[in-house]
Amino acid sequence: MADAVVPVGDRLAVLGSPIAHSKSPALHAAAYAALGLDWSYERHEVDADGLEAFLGGSGGAWRGFSLTMPLKARALSRADELDMIAEQTGAVNTLVFGADGRSTGFNTDVAGLVAAIAEAGVHSARHVVILGAGATASSAIVAAADLGAEHVHLAVRNPARGHELDGLSASLGLTHAVSTFDELDDVAGELVISTLPGGTVLETGIPLALQRDALLFDVAYDPWPSALAMSWLKRGGRVASGTGMLLHQALVQVRIFVSGDPLVPLPDEAAVLAAMRAAIS
Repeated sequence: MADAVVPVGDRLAVLGSPIAHSKSPALHAAAYAALGLDWSYERHEVDADGLEAFLGGSGGAWRGFSLTMPLKARALSRADELDMIAEQTGAVNTLVFGADGRSTGFNTDVAGLVAAIAEAGVHSARHVVILGAGATASSAIVAAADLGAEHVHLAVRNPARGHELDGLSASLGLTHAVSTFDELDDVAGELVISTLPGGTVLETGIPLALQRDALLFDVAYDPWPSALAMSWLKRGGRVASGTGMLLHQALVQVRIFVSGDPLVPLPDEAAVLAAMRAAIS
């Protein structure tokens, strides 16, 4: 696990592609205003091939960056040090710079998922179904472990992608199964985490019992409701959007940018969270 870093500078930004829709500038601006900090937070269109050049030319003015798709895996090799969750998941969504110019990479998506799922009413789950096997699926597996899961079931189009995460589940003490979407007939669980893009329409339906019994936490939030959430709601199921994850992972990012430590609460953190929530409501 990375040693604590003391961040320097007052310039921050979110990087990714596409980035015009990002709510991160509104979230972070609200947080720093509530904290009385005169920091800037920008957005920059950067694709995976352009990350190295952007970071190499950024100089010493930057305090850190939030990273969204498609940069989370690429940033893993760019960080000089990594926190434990970034190492586990193979994904970095936060880079912060110390006085020596070295960067530390963090993953705040796991903490954001756990907090948002708890806010939606699920504080523990033994069996978790995860839809998709992209970059966010690894964070979903670690979040499932944090919620006390014993078993995760990944539903994917390509089973080979799902099995790439077998080792992560095993390292967390979880049993792990993989199937295609049309092989979910007998799958049960208390929680379903969808990491699929918001516009995804599944060619086959999710079992009715699963839709009735499990909370669907959909990491998508724009547009909302997603196609999957609409299907769930039509069958009387419970759904929660990815806005909660966005909010709570950003709060942990703010902690990192302020103190260098994701676990150190902010001054009057409840008021900061309320200001951030209002900024995207």
